[in-house]
Amino acid sequence: MAQITAALVKELREKSGAGMMDCKKALAENDGNLEAAVDWLRTKGLAAAAKKASRVAAEGLVAAHVAGTKGAVAEVNSETDFVARNEQFQAFVNGVAEVSFNVGEDVDAIKAAAFPGGEKSVEETLTDNIAKIGENQSIRRARVLDVEQGVVTSYVHGAVADGMGKIIVLVALKSSADASVLEGLGKQLAMHIAATNPASMNEESLDPEIVEREKAVQIEKAKESGKPMEIIEKMIVGRMRKFLEEIVLVKQTFVIDGETKVEDVIKKAAKDAGTEIELVDYVRMELGEGIEKKEEDFAAEVAATMAGA
Repeated sequence: MAQITAALVKELREKSGAGMMDCKKALAENDGNLEAAVDWLRTKGLAAAAKKASRVAAEGLVAAHVAGTKGAVAEVNSETDFVARNEQFQAFVNGVAEVSFNVGEDVDAIKAAAFPGGEKSVEETLTDNIAKIGENQSIRRARVLDVEQGVVTSYVHGAVADGMGKIIVLVALKSSADASVLEGLGKQLAMHIAATNPASMNEESLDPEIVEREKAVQIEKAKESGKPMEIIEKMIVGRMRKFLEEIVLVKQTFVIDGETKVEDVIKKAAKDAGTEIELVDYVRMELGEGIEKKEEDFAAEVAATMAGA
């Protein structure tokens, strides 16, 4: 029997798009013959993932896995929104969030980890899903939040199943206050963040480039007024204050009551709880943000399919 080397397995993976264990088995079944192994994978429906990998995956789901002082959120993309309603796909996304909770944010580490409840890795399970569901899918990103004391809470906007939807927000609160109090506050803050999509948590963490760009715009606008420079400078101060109140989380007006600043909401909750409450961090993950969807020429796609491309 031919020796099944790591290089041969790698070559078959690249050629077929199938998972590592499936490639090893295919080579073993076909005495190390690469082309025969490809055909074997095709008969099993496992090589189909290779051609699908070139398609743009900009739909899908975001899922959260939260427990006590730690939470994770992960995004898995598919080609169409229809797949997001597929129970097999939903189970996979949920599993990816659970894995990221345990191994962290690195996508390669997530792919290499064992998929919950199975013998295959996350990457191999993904390849199986692509073959069975018939659409390209990809693990795009993950974020993890944790605090030493307090809670991490989540909010799912537009939920399609438990713990997953189009937008998910995680909020990390550090405090010795009762968990139920922190959960309630965290949920409201998460709902606010989902609605307003702030640029940063506070002024210190705001990208200076955003501030400078806005300031430059406001200076040019103020100059058009024809007012003296000392007046213009005061105008800029006022306009920049208003700008920061719109994009910085703690300076925003709380959407729940429409009048209180978010930082004051947290201060009041701390006073009521009789102990300090600190907003440590948050994550707002929206499905497909930043992905440029490929414009398809339907006629050309049909022609390519008919030609066996």
